Amino acid sequence: MERRDIIKSLSVLPFAGSVLPLKAMLSSASGPLAPGQSIYESIGVDPVINCVGTYTIIGGSLERPEVVQAMHDASGYFVQYDELAFGIGRRLAEITGAEWGMVSAGCAAGMKHVTAASVTGGNPEKLIRIPDLAGFDKTEVVIPRRSRNAYDHAIRNIGVTIITVDTPEELEKALNSRTAMIYLMANNEVKADQPWSLESIAKMAKPLNIPILVDAAAEDLTFPNVHLQRGATVVAYSGGKAICGPQCAGLLLGRKDILMSAWQASSPHHGCGRDNKVGKEEMMGMLAAVEAWIKRDHVEKMKIWHTYLDNISKRLSPVKGVTCTVHEPRGLSNHSPSLIISWDPEALNITGLDVAEELASKQPRIAVHNNYLNDDGKTSITVVSGQMQPGNDKTVGDRIFDLFSRKNPKPKEMTTPVASLAGRWDVNVEFYSSQSQHTFFIEQDGNWIKGSHKGDFSMRDMYGIIDGDQIKLSSNDRQIADNIPFIFYGTANADSMAGEIFMGEYIRAKFTAKRHEQRTTKRPIRVPKGQPLAT
Repeated sequence: MERRDIIKSLSVLPFAGSVLPLKAMLSSASGPLAPGQSIYESIGVDPVINCVGTYTIIGGSLERPEVVQAMHDASGYFVQYDELAFGIGRRLAEITGAEWGMVSAGCAAGMKHVTAASVTGGNPEKLIRIPDLAGFDKTEVVIPRRSRNAYDHAIRNIGVTIITVDTPEELEKALNSRTAMIYLMANNEVKADQPWSLESIAKMAKPLNIPILVDAAAEDLTFPNVHLQRGATVVAYSGGKAICGPQCAGLLLGRKDILMSAWQASSPHHGCGRDNKVGKEEMMGMLAAVEAWIKRDHVEKMKIWHTYLDNISKRLSPVKGVTCTVHEPRGLSNHSPSLIISWDPEALNITGLDVAEELASKQPRIAVHNNYLNDDGKTSITVVSGQMQPGNDKTVGDRIFDLFSRKNPKPKEMTTPVASLAGRWDVNVEFYSSQSQHTFFIEQDGNWIKGSHKGDFSMRDMYGIIDGDQIKLSSNDRQIADNIPFIFYGTANADSMAGEIFMGEYIRAKFTAKRHEQRTTKRPIRVPKGQPLAT
């Protein structure tokens, strides 16, 4: 699954499909810090068995032993950072076959530095003026709409104007003397002779000397690098994903002059990238991860991942009506097999969302993907094996088997609403450090609600239910590269509502609402017969 597909399919819930109980977030149990396996529990935080993949919100990947050792060894000495960066750049070039390499404070930070490099050309007079690009000759970044995503905030942070294009023809017309860079999400499935291929785009960009940055964050490394071979100028990887390096490090490979300017735009140098500091430990750890990647037996690794899924499938085989299907990885991104476990929700009285929430909220906590209902009316969860550790397969299989084997009660019928909520509502939203005034426009059909939610900047569709006095309303603020879920839940009566708002990765807020009071004005309305003689 490519990175853009992961972004599109992300649930609004933490753990990419599981839910983190609020009481766990607000737990006051803490300290003193204990070393070893109880280090997280000692501060009131429960670790999670990762069956979803390399998501930053649960720690990305686990570092390889070689990485941990290199970081430990590097921590005991001082070193001049420019010398360190140049030494790492040379070594990465030797290992990967790229012209140069650089370690950044994560993939997104690397994207930011490359954008700064493309805008400034290594000129520090320009660098220190970012994000004010007045007087710059390179101020635009062209991105195909299919490559727009939440991570391109890193590019926008430089202050560039984003030119979004929908066709290859639009892309070619958009390239001009102001174009600093083209940004693309990695897509190895587009063949060389197709219009959106990297090769085709490179043919447009190369005569104009416009660099192409390819975001391959979750991909497996390839030597020689497939993207550089196809025409990319720089390719960016996440250290904490497939490579199993430091979670707070990124890897940039490509043209030396661009990467030298990118390093200039990175900490320890002052300017727009000073806030993206990467430590000497992470720099050496990232290098160690690349060296370990070359030596690792990737065929054996895949066999182990399949074994985990096979063991879980065998554990669930006695459960009537449950189907287990292995999905093989496609492409280089998130290259891990997964097990799709599906069933009839009416037969077992439990949905994929129910299973995912219970697995995530009860110890040992397990993160899985979920699908409330598939097209065939069945529900499912998906177990991804790429970050599972020895013994996890037994724990996961046993937990899921127990959930399927128990007698789950049928969902309760909704009760009669306490009132009709139809109409306009004035909503006060209390964020962590500010308040906003929103508006609901509600239509109601028994327990079912539909309408609109006007936020600070946009109006969006809203749907929901009222069960007795319990209200749940859902809307999404969808922007071109972002999505903010608003799930309002609480109590309601004829004139007021109150409760909390679940906002996915943006955590929670509180809300109160009152029915809008419109002053009744009874007076005739005159339509003038002619135009006004004065204004």
